[in-house]
Amino acid sequence: MKEDFYDILGINKNATAAEIKKAYRKKAIEYHPDKNPDDKTAEEKFKKAAEAYEILSDPDKKARYDQYGHQAFEGGGFGGGGGGMNMDDIFSQFGDIFGSGFGGGFGGFGGGGQRRSKGSNLRIRVKLTLEEIANGVEKKIKVKRKIQAPGTTYKTCTTCNGAGQVTRITNTILGRMQTSSPCPACNGAGQIIDQRPSDADAQGLKIVEETVSIKIPAGVEDGMQLKVSGKGNEAPGNGIAGDLLVAIEEQEHAELQREGNNLHYDLYISFSEAVLGASREIDTVSGKVRIKIEDGVQSGKILRLRGKGIPSINGYGKGDLLVHVNVWTPKTLSKEQREFFEKMAKDDHFIPTPDSGEKSFFEKVKDMFS
Repeated sequence: MKEDFYDILGINKNATAAEIKKAYRKKAIEYHPDKNPDDKTAEEKFKKAAEAYEILSDPDKKARYDQYGHQAFEGGGFGGGGGGMNMDDIFSQFGDIFGSGFGGGFGGFGGGGQRRSKGSNLRIRVKLTLEEIANGVEKKIKVKRKIQAPGTTYKTCTTCNGAGQVTRITNTILGRMQTSSPCPACNGAGQIIDQRPSDADAQGLKIVEETVSIKIPAGVEDGMQLKVSGKGNEAPGNGIAGDLLVAIEEQEHAELQREGNNLHYDLYISFSEAVLGASREIDTVSGKVRIKIEDGVQSGKILRLRGKGIPSINGYGKGDLLVHVNVWTPKTLSKEQREFFEKMAKDDHFIPTPDSGEKSFFEKVKDMFS
């Protein structure tokens, strides 16, 4: 099982943004590659701390993680499962946290080296049926994204000589002050385009259509957003590709209504079935099931089919299917039928006599949510 992000940073769920950043900085310094050369264990802990901070430092991602756990971000790499994370990704996104003491071996982000740009994210919406949500599904989606055009070459930026930054010295009343900022010519990349094919844009990129496979876990909800790392637009040169953000749209089911992880089904039975009992087949998200209706059932009774609802996205069991029994009263009767019911109107068996076992409407609602 994947390690809890809060445990990785050594904090609790009530930690403030400042405490989260402080905890991450402490872990980053402790396991930094420059302090632990050729130590794979330290490098792995360094990556885990970066992944935990990437989620917990973002209020929206933190809220989704607190509610759904790791499964809220399944389907991608860094920030969505850890599978595609590398050291350059970390330094490009968190170089401001490490300060000026690190960075020589991994691109020099902490010590004033080149800054790897990141491509823009792409957003798509995926429609899912209730059955797909209940069982999980792998979707293959066609996405138009920018990639580096084959044949594009780069050369060292002459403005910053490949450093990615330019230094300015200003005379002030306090003396000479030195400031550094990203190179305006290469935007901090340290290199500029040398040659590019005719079908590439000014950044050496071209638009292609790719088929992306997205694994969607069971139990997702309408409006939830998943991330597939590295499947957004690519960045020029040695930049990092953006991410593909997948918004979930739940399609309406013809007979089932969702409420959290529980499902509701309205079952209409005839007056005769209510009196005599019956066996009926109904739809569920895992196929049809047959249920038994006891004789003498009352309209409004709720039958609970445990475990026939939606799985928890955290893997903690399944919801239930609540079958609401509705006795259908005929609106038109034949002469013989009317005469029968007129005869039965004063029969003791047809006079409502609820006993202590008959629950009120509010008791039934209470039971439904218990």
